[in-house]
Amino acid sequence: MAIYHNCSFCGRPEHQVKHLFGNNTSAICDDCIAQAYEALVDGDKEFAARCKQKAADINLDTLELPKPQDVKKFLDEYIIGQDDAKKYIAVAVYNHYKRVRQNTAADEVELEKSNIIMIGETGTGKTLIARTIARMLHVPFAIVDATVLTEAGYVGEDIESILTRLLQAADYNVKAAEKGIVFIDEIDKIARKGDNPSITRDVSGEGVQQGLLKLLEGSIINVPPQGGRKHPDQKMISVNTKDILFIAGGAFEGIEKIIGRRVNINLIGFDADKKRAKVDRNNLLQYVAPADLRSFGLIPEIIGRLPVIAHLEPLNKKALRQILTDPKNAIIKQFTKLMALDGIKLTVDNEVLDYIVEKAVEFKLGARGLRSICESLMMDAMYDLPSSKKTSLRVTLEYAYSKLEQAVGSKLKTA
Repeated sequence: MAIYHNCSFCGRPEHQVKHLFGNNTSAICDDCIAQAYEALVDGDKEFAARCKQKAADINLDTLELPKPQDVKKFLDEYIIGQDDAKKYIAVAVYNHYKRVRQNTAADEVELEKSNIIMIGETGTGKTLIARTIARMLHVPFAIVDATVLTEAGYVGEDIESILTRLLQAADYNVKAAEKGIVFIDEIDKIARKGDNPSITRDVSGEGVQQGLLKLLEGSIINVPPQGGRKHPDQKMISVNTKDILFIAGGAFEGIEKIIGRRVNINLIGFDADKKRAKVDRNNLLQYVAPADLRSFGLIPEIIGRLPVIAHLEPLNKKALRQILTDPKNAIIKQFTKLMALDGIKLTVDNEVLDYIVEKAVEFKLGARGLRSICESLMMDAMYDLPSSKKTSLRVTLEYAYSKLEQAVGSKLKTA
Protein backbone atom coordinates (compact mmCIF):
# COMPACT_ATOMS: atom_id res chain seq x y z
CA MET A 1 0.00 0.00 0.00
CA ALA A 2 1.34 3.42 -0.98
CA ILE A 3 2.49 5.79 1.78
CA TYR A 4 1.35 9.38 1.22
CA HIS A 5 3.78 12.19 2.14
CA ASN A 6 1.51 15.00 0.85
CA CYS A 7 -1.47 16.79 2.42
CA SER A 8 -4.67 15.26 1.07
CA PHE A 9 -6.34 18.71 1.06
CA CYS A 10 -3.82 21.25 -0.25
CA GLY A 11 -1.42 18.76 -1.88
CA ARG A 12 1.76 20.26 -0.39
CA PRO A 13 4.56 17.78 0.42
CA GLU A 14 5.70 17.05 3.96
CA HIS A 15 8.87 19.17 3.79
CA GLN A 16 6.85 22.35 2.96
CA VAL A 17 4.67 22.23 6.10
CA LYS A 18 5.42 22.22 9.83
CA HIS A 19 3.32 19.19 10.70
CA LEU A 20 1.54 16.52 8.71
CA PHE A 21 -1.06 14.41 10.53
CA GLY A 22 -2.53 11.23 9.11
CA ASN A 23 -1.93 7.60 8.23
CA ASN A 24 -0.64 5.66 5.27
CA THR A 25 -3.57 6.58 3.02
CA SER A 26 -4.49 10.20 3.89
CA ALA A 27 -3.07 13.17 5.78
CA ILE A 28 -3.75 16.80 6.63
CA CYS A 29 -1.24 19.61 7.29
CA ASP A 30 -1.30 22.17 10.11
CA ASP A 31 -2.24 25.03 7.74
CA CYS A 32 -5.38 23.22 6.55
CA ILE A 33 -6.33 22.46 10.17
CA ALA A 34 -5.95 26.17 11.07
CA GLN A 35 -8.07 27.26 8.11
CA ALA A 36 -10.78 24.74 8.98
CA TYR A 37 -10.78 25.93 12.60
CA GLU A 38 -11.13 29.59 11.54
CA ALA A 39 -14.03 28.68 9.24
CA LEU A 40 -15.79 26.89 12.09
CA VAL A 41 -15.27 29.80 14.49
CA ASP A 42 -16.46 32.36 11.93
CA GLY A 43 -19.47 30.17 11.18
CA ASP A 44 -20.36 29.97 14.86
CA LYS A 45 -20.01 33.75 15.18
CA GLU A 46 -22.23 34.28 12.15
CA PHE A 47 -24.83 31.85 13.52
CA ALA A 48 -24.74 33.55 16.93
CA ALA A 49 -25.08 36.95 15.25
CA ARG A 50 -28.11 35.74 13.29
CA CYS A 51 -29.75 34.43 16.47
CA LYS A 52 -28.96 37.68 18.27
CA GLN A 53 -30.42 39.70 15.37
CA LYS A 54 -33.58 37.58 15.40
CA ALA A 55 -33.92 38.14 19.13
CA ALA A 56 -33.46 41.88 18.60
CA ASP A 57 -36.09 41.88 15.83
CA ILE A 58 -38.68 40.51 18.21
CA ASN A 59 -37.55 42.29 21.36
CA LEU A 60 -40.76 44.00 22.47
CA ASP A 61 -38.87 46.05 25.04
CA THR A 62 -37.13 48.02 22.30
CA LEU A 63 -39.99 48.15 19.80
CA GLU A 64 -42.63 50.85 20.07
CA LEU A 65 -45.88 49.11 20.97
CA PRO A 66 -48.65 50.23 18.59
CA LYS A 67 -51.79 51.69 20.16
CA PRO A 68 -55.15 49.95 19.64
CA GLN A 69 -56.22 52.46 16.98
CA ASP A 70 -52.95 51.87 15.10
CA VAL A 71 -53.49 48.11 15.28
CA LYS A 72 -56.99 48.47 13.84
CA LYS A 73 -55.76 50.74 11.04
CA PHE A 74 -53.18 48.11 10.10
CA LEU A 75 -55.84 45.40 10.14
CA ASP A 76 -58.10 47.57 7.95
CA GLU A 77 -55.50 47.40 5.18
CA TYR A 78 -55.87 43.61 4.93
CA ILE A 79 -59.32 42.76 6.33
CA ILE A 80 -62.61 44.16 5.09
CA GLY A 81 -65.32 44.87 7.66
CA GLN A 82 -65.36 43.10 11.04
CA ASP A 83 -64.92 46.43 12.88
CA ASP A 84 -66.16 45.12 16.23
CA ALA A 85 -63.90 42.06 16.12
CA LYS A 86 -60.88 44.16 15.14
CA LYS A 87 -61.48 46.53 18.06
CA TYR A 88 -61.70 43.62 20.52
CA ILE A 89 -58.53 42.08 19.10
CA ALA A 90 -56.62 45.39 19.02
CA VAL A 91 -57.38 46.17 22.67
CA ALA A 92 -56.64 42.61 23.82
CA VAL A 93 -53.30 42.45 21.98
CA TYR A 94 -52.26 45.92 23.21
CA ASN A 95 -53.09 45.05 26.83
CA HIS A 96 -51.32 41.70 26.56
CA TYR A 97 -48.00 43.06 25.31
CA LYS A 98 -48.26 46.03 27.67
CA ARG A 99 -48.47 43.43 30.44
CA VAL A 100 -45.48 41.53 28.99
CA ARG A 101 -43.31 44.66 29.07
CA GLN A 102 -44.21 45.52 32.65
CA ASN A 103 -41.75 44.63 35.38
CA THR A 104 -44.13 43.80 38.21
CA ALA A 105 -42.80 44.42 41.71
CA ALA A 106 -43.76 42.21 44.62
CA ASP A 107 -46.24 44.72 46.07
CA GLU A 108 -47.83 45.80 42.75
CA VAL A 109 -50.99 44.54 41.08
CA GLU A 110 -50.18 41.54 38.92
CA LEU A 111 -51.81 41.69 35.50
CA GLU A 112 -53.31 38.44 34.25
CA LYS A 113 -53.23 37.22 30.68
CA SER A 114 -56.32 37.68 28.48
CA ASN A 115 -56.46 35.09 25.73
CA ILE A 116 -58.94 35.51 22.89
CA ILE A 117 -61.60 33.35 21.26
CA MET A 118 -63.03 34.33 17.85
CA ILE A 119 -66.35 32.93 16.69
CA GLY A 120 -67.51 33.24 13.10
CA GLU A 121 -68.54 31.37 9.98
CA THR A 122 -65.93 29.83 7.71
CA GLY A 123 -64.17 32.33 5.47
CA THR A 124 -64.90 35.41 7.60
CA GLY A 125 -61.22 36.15 8.40
CA LYS A 126 -60.40 34.53 11.77
CA THR A 127 -57.03 33.12 10.72
CA LEU A 128 -56.19 36.20 8.64
CA ILE A 129 -56.71 38.53 11.62
CA ALA A 130 -54.37 36.49 13.84
CA ARG A 131 -51.70 36.20 11.12
CA THR A 132 -51.85 39.94 10.36
CA ILE A 133 -51.46 40.84 14.05
CA ALA A 134 -48.34 38.68 14.29
CA ARG A 135 -46.91 40.25 11.13
CA MET A 136 -47.40 43.74 12.55
CA LEU A 137 -45.72 42.96 15.89
CA HIS A 138 -42.86 40.89 14.35
CA VAL A 139 -43.37 38.05 16.82
CA PRO A 140 -43.27 34.28 16.13
CA PHE A 141 -46.64 32.97 15.02
CA ALA A 142 -47.93 29.41 14.76
CA ILE A 143 -51.24 27.98 13.55
CA VAL A 144 -52.37 24.71 15.12
CA ASP A 145 -55.38 22.62 14.12
CA ALA A 146 -57.20 21.44 17.24
CA THR A 147 -58.79 18.50 15.40
CA VAL A 148 -55.52 16.50 15.43
CA LEU A 149 -54.92 16.88 19.16
CA THR A 150 -55.61 13.99 21.53
CA GLU A 151 -54.69 13.05 25.08
CA ALA A 152 -51.15 11.75 25.56
CA GLY A 153 -50.82 8.09 24.68
CA TYR A 154 -53.51 8.04 21.99
CA VAL A 155 -53.27 8.31 18.20
CA GLY A 156 -52.85 11.95 17.19
CA GLU A 157 -50.67 14.82 18.42
CA ASP A 158 -49.92 15.68 22.04
CA ILE A 159 -50.90 19.07 23.43
CA GLU A 160 -47.19 20.00 23.64
CA SER A 161 -46.92 19.85 19.82
CA ILE A 162 -48.57 23.30 19.84
CA LEU A 163 -45.42 24.76 21.40
CA THR A 164 -43.19 22.72 19.07
CA ARG A 165 -44.73 24.59 16.12
CA LEU A 166 -44.11 27.92 17.87
CA LEU A 167 -40.48 26.98 18.59
CA GLN A 168 -39.97 26.10 14.93
CA ALA A 169 -41.45 29.46 13.88
CA ALA A 170 -38.97 31.18 16.24
CA ASP A 171 -35.99 29.16 14.93
CA TYR A 172 -35.79 27.51 18.39
CA ASN A 173 -35.16 30.84 20.09
CA VAL A 174 -36.95 30.05 23.36
CA LYS A 175 -37.09 33.65 24.63
CA ALA A 176 -38.63 34.79 21.36
CA ALA A 177 -41.14 31.92 21.35
CA GLU A 178 -42.20 32.79 24.90
CA LYS A 179 -43.53 36.13 23.56
CA GLY A 180 -45.19 34.72 20.45
CA ILE A 181 -48.76 34.18 19.32
CA VAL A 182 -50.47 30.80 18.83
CA PHE A 183 -53.69 30.50 16.83
CA ILE A 184 -55.65 27.37 17.74
CA ASP A 185 -58.01 26.76 14.81
CA GLU A 186 -61.16 24.63 14.86
CA ILE A 187 -61.42 24.78 18.66
CA ASP A 188 -65.14 24.04 18.36
CA LYS A 189 -64.24 20.54 17.11
CA ILE A 190 -62.93 19.56 20.57
CA ALA A 191 -66.23 20.36 22.28
CA ARG A 192 -67.62 17.51 24.33
CA LYS A 193 -70.70 15.75 23.05
CA GLY A 194 -73.38 17.45 25.11
CA ASP A 195 -73.64 19.72 28.14
CA ASN A 196 -73.01 16.90 30.63
CA PRO A 197 -69.57 15.61 31.68
CA SER A 198 -68.45 12.61 29.69
CA ILE A 199 -69.11 9.21 31.33
CA THR A 200 -66.63 7.44 29.03
CA ARG A 201 -63.19 8.82 28.16
CA ASP A 202 -63.41 11.58 25.52
CA VAL A 203 -59.76 11.61 24.41
CA SER A 204 -60.11 14.06 21.53
CA GLY A 205 -62.75 16.36 23.04
CA GLU A 206 -62.98 17.02 26.76
CA GLY A 207 -59.58 15.37 27.30
CA VAL A 208 -57.89 17.89 24.98
CA GLN A 209 -59.67 20.78 26.70
CA GLN A 210 -58.32 19.61 30.05
CA GLY A 211 -54.83 19.36 28.59
CA LEU A 212 -55.02 22.88 27.15
CA LEU A 213 -55.73 24.46 30.53
CA LYS A 214 -52.11 24.58 31.74
CA LEU A 215 -50.95 26.01 28.39
CA LEU A 216 -53.54 28.78 28.30
CA GLU A 217 -53.12 29.86 31.91
CA GLY A 218 -49.33 29.96 31.93
CA SER A 219 -46.92 27.31 33.14
CA ILE A 220 -43.54 25.78 32.29
CA ILE A 221 -44.01 23.00 29.72
CA ASN A 222 -41.39 20.46 28.64
CA VAL A 223 -41.57 20.34 24.84
CA PRO A 224 -40.03 17.73 22.50
CA PRO A 225 -37.94 19.87 20.12
CA GLN A 226 -38.77 17.90 16.95
CA GLY A 227 -42.35 17.09 17.88
CA GLY A 228 -43.69 13.55 18.05
CA ARG A 229 -44.30 11.43 21.10
CA LYS A 230 -42.45 11.84 24.38
CA HIS A 231 -40.19 9.10 25.66
CA PRO A 232 -38.03 8.97 28.82
CA ASP A 233 -34.65 9.49 27.12
CA GLN A 234 -35.75 12.34 24.87
CA LYS A 235 -34.16 15.76 25.35
CA MET A 236 -36.78 18.40 26.22
CA ILE A 237 -36.95 22.18 25.91
CA SER A 238 -38.64 24.07 28.75
CA VAL A 239 -41.03 26.77 27.54
CA ASN A 240 -42.88 29.19 29.85
CA THR A 241 -46.32 29.98 28.38
CA LYS A 242 -47.00 32.88 30.79
CA ASP A 243 -46.43 35.52 28.08
CA ILE A 244 -47.64 33.59 25.02
CA LEU A 245 -50.88 34.99 23.59
CA PHE A 246 -53.33 32.26 22.61
CA ILE A 247 -56.04 33.09 20.07
CA ALA A 248 -58.66 30.40 19.51
CA GLY A 249 -61.04 30.35 16.57
CA GLY A 250 -63.94 28.26 15.39
CA ALA A 251 -67.11 28.31 13.33
CA PHE A 252 -69.22 26.79 16.14
CA GLU A 253 -71.76 25.44 13.69
CA GLY A 254 -75.20 25.35 15.34
CA ILE A 255 -74.48 27.74 18.20
CA GLU A 256 -77.04 30.15 16.74
CA LYS A 257 -79.79 27.79 17.90
CA ILE A 258 -78.38 27.86 21.44
CA ILE A 259 -78.20 31.67 21.37
CA GLY A 260 -81.71 31.89 19.95
CA ARG A 261 -83.15 29.74 22.73
CA ARG A 262 -81.42 31.81 25.40
CA VAL A 263 -82.51 35.14 23.89
CA ASN A 264 -86.15 34.05 23.58
CA ILE A 265 -86.19 32.70 27.14
CA ASN A 266 -84.86 35.98 28.52
CA LEU A 267 -87.39 38.10 26.63
CA ILE A 268 -90.25 37.74 29.12
CA GLY A 269 -92.41 40.59 30.43
CA PHE A 270 -94.74 43.36 29.29
CA ASP A 271 -92.23 44.81 26.80
CA ALA A 272 -90.97 41.42 25.57
CA ASP A 273 -92.39 41.94 22.07
CA LYS A 274 -90.53 45.25 21.70
CA LYS A 275 -87.23 43.69 22.84
CA ARG A 276 -87.78 40.68 20.59
CA ALA A 277 -88.23 43.00 17.62
CA LYS A 278 -84.79 44.52 18.29
CA VAL A 279 -83.05 41.13 18.07
CA ASP A 280 -81.26 40.70 14.73
CA ARG A 281 -82.19 37.13 13.87
CA ASN A 282 -79.93 37.13 10.79
CA ASN A 283 -76.83 37.57 12.95
CA LEU A 284 -77.33 35.91 16.32
CA LEU A 285 -73.57 35.50 16.83
CA GLN A 286 -73.34 39.11 18.04
CA TYR A 287 -75.25 38.04 21.19
CA VAL A 288 -72.89 35.15 22.02
CA ALA A 289 -72.10 34.75 25.73
CA PRO A 290 -69.93 32.39 27.81
CA ALA A 291 -73.07 30.42 28.74
CA ASP A 292 -73.62 29.62 25.06
CA LEU A 293 -70.07 28.29 24.71
CA ARG A 294 -70.63 26.07 27.73
CA SER A 295 -73.88 24.73 26.27
CA PHE A 296 -72.05 24.06 23.01
CA GLY A 297 -69.52 21.83 24.78
CA LEU A 298 -66.58 23.88 26.06
CA ILE A 299 -65.77 23.22 29.71
CA PRO A 300 -66.10 26.19 32.13
CA GLU A 301 -62.36 26.15 32.95
CA ILE A 302 -61.32 26.73 29.34
CA ILE A 303 -63.97 29.43 28.84
CA GLY A 304 -62.50 31.24 31.86
CA ARG A 305 -59.05 31.16 30.26
CA LEU A 306 -60.42 32.68 27.02
CA PRO A 307 -62.06 35.80 28.52
CA VAL A 308 -62.09 37.97 25.37
CA ILE A 309 -64.92 36.79 23.09
CA ALA A 310 -64.98 38.36 19.62
CA HIS A 311 -67.61 37.51 17.00
CA LEU A 312 -67.16 37.95 13.27
CA GLU A 313 -70.03 39.17 11.12
CA PRO A 314 -71.20 37.03 8.19
CA LEU A 315 -69.92 38.56 4.94
CA ASN A 316 -72.55 40.21 2.75
CA LYS A 317 -72.28 40.91 -0.98
CA LYS A 318 -70.80 44.38 -0.45
CA ALA A 319 -68.02 43.03 1.80
CA LEU A 320 -67.23 40.18 -0.60
CA ARG A 321 -67.03 42.66 -3.49
CA GLN A 322 -64.54 44.78 -1.53
CA ILE A 323 -62.46 41.72 -0.58
CA LEU A 324 -61.91 41.04 -4.28
CA THR A 325 -60.27 44.39 -5.02
CA ASP A 326 -59.64 46.64 -1.98
CA PRO A 327 -57.15 45.04 0.50
CA LYS A 328 -53.39 45.16 -0.05
CA ASN A 329 -53.37 41.47 -0.88
CA ALA A 330 -56.74 41.43 -2.68
CA ILE A 331 -57.43 38.34 -4.81
CA ILE A 332 -57.68 40.25 -8.11
CA LYS A 333 -54.42 42.10 -7.31
CA GLN A 334 -52.71 38.74 -6.76
CA PHE A 335 -53.87 37.35 -10.12
CA THR A 336 -52.89 40.64 -11.83
CA LYS A 337 -49.38 40.34 -10.40
CA LEU A 338 -49.12 36.66 -11.38
CA MET A 339 -49.99 37.56 -14.96
CA ALA A 340 -47.64 40.58 -14.94
CA LEU A 341 -44.72 38.27 -14.05
CA ASP A 342 -45.28 36.66 -17.48
CA GLY A 343 -45.60 40.06 -19.18
CA ILE A 344 -49.39 39.82 -19.50
CA LYS A 345 -51.72 42.69 -18.53
CA LEU A 346 -54.91 41.43 -16.87
CA THR A 347 -58.14 43.44 -16.79
CA VAL A 348 -61.39 42.22 -15.24
CA ASP A 349 -64.76 43.82 -16.01
CA ASN A 350 -66.92 45.00 -13.11
CA GLU A 351 -69.74 42.67 -14.21
CA VAL A 352 -67.37 39.73 -13.73
CA LEU A 353 -66.62 40.79 -10.15
CA ASP A 354 -70.34 40.95 -9.38
CA TYR A 355 -70.79 37.50 -10.96
CA ILE A 356 -67.99 36.04 -8.79
CA VAL A 357 -69.62 37.50 -5.67
CA GLU A 358 -73.00 36.00 -6.62
CA LYS A 359 -71.40 32.57 -6.98
CA ALA A 360 -69.56 32.91 -3.65
CA VAL A 361 -72.84 33.72 -1.88
CA GLU A 362 -74.45 30.74 -3.61
CA PHE A 363 -71.67 28.36 -2.46
CA LYS A 364 -71.74 29.78 1.14
CA LEU A 365 -67.96 29.57 1.55
CA GLY A 366 -67.23 33.18 2.48
CA ALA A 367 -63.98 34.75 1.30
CA ARG A 368 -62.46 31.31 0.61
CA GLY A 369 -65.17 30.79 -2.00
CA LEU A 370 -63.94 33.86 -3.89
CA ARG A 371 -60.48 32.34 -4.23
CA SER A 372 -61.71 28.96 -5.47
CA ILE A 373 -64.02 30.60 -8.03
CA CYS A 374 -61.20 32.82 -9.35
CA GLU A 375 -58.89 29.81 -9.62
CA SER A 376 -61.47 27.90 -11.68
CA LEU A 377 -62.12 30.95 -13.85
CA MET A 378 -58.43 31.67 -14.58
CA MET A 379 -57.14 28.09 -14.85
CA ASP A 380 -57.21 27.80 -18.66
CA ALA A 381 -55.68 31.26 -19.12
CA MET A 382 -52.87 30.57 -16.64
CA TYR A 383 -52.17 27.31 -18.50
CA ASP A 384 -52.17 28.64 -22.07
CA LEU A 385 -50.97 32.25 -21.94
CA PRO A 386 -47.40 31.72 -20.62
CA SER A 387 -46.65 29.69 -23.78
CA SER A 388 -48.36 32.16 -26.13
CA LYS A 389 -47.28 35.55 -27.44
CA LYS A 390 -50.28 37.43 -26.05
CA THR A 391 -49.54 40.43 -23.82
CA SER A 392 -53.02 41.12 -22.46
CA LEU A 393 -56.15 39.36 -21.24
CA ARG A 394 -59.55 40.91 -20.66
CA VAL A 395 -61.99 38.85 -18.62
CA THR A 396 -65.56 39.61 -19.74
CA LEU A 397 -68.82 38.32 -18.30
CA GLU A 398 -69.27 35.91 -21.22
CA TYR A 399 -65.73 34.56 -20.75
CA ALA A 400 -66.23 34.12 -16.99
CA TYR A 401 -69.60 32.44 -17.44
CA SER A 402 -68.28 29.97 -20.02
CA LYS A 403 -65.17 29.06 -18.02
CA LEU A 404 -67.02 28.60 -14.73
CA GLU A 405 -69.80 26.56 -16.29
CA GLN A 406 -67.16 24.48 -18.09
CA ALA A 407 -65.32 23.83 -14.80
CA VAL A 408 -68.52 22.86 -12.97
CA GLY A 409 -69.64 20.65 -15.88
CA SER A 410 -66.33 18.76 -16.05
CA LYS A 411 -66.46 18.04 -12.31
CA LEU A 412 -70.02 16.74 -12.63
CA LYS A 413 -68.93 14.35 -15.39
CA THR A 414 -66.11 12.94 -13.33
CA ALA A 415 -68.22 12.70 -10.15
